[in-house]
Amino acid sequence: MAKKTKGARGQVILECTEHKNSGMPGTSRYITTKNKKNTPDRLEVKKYNPILKKMTTHKEIK
Repeated sequence: MAKKTKGARGQVILECTEHKNSGMPGTSRYITTKNKKNTPDRLEVKKYNPILKKMTTHKEIK
C-alpha cells in the first residue's frame, strides 16, 4: 500500500518544454517530490528526453 505523506513534501510532475514547442507526438514527463515550504516556486530541472534524445529543461506543471 502507498505511504501517506504528512507535511510539506508532495508529488509534482515535470514536463519537457522543448518537446511541447516542437510539435512532435508524445510527451516527456517525470514524477518527483519537492518540499513546498522551501521551494514555493515552480521547479525547473534539466532531464533526459528519450524522444528528442537529448537533455532538455523540464518544468513543473499543475
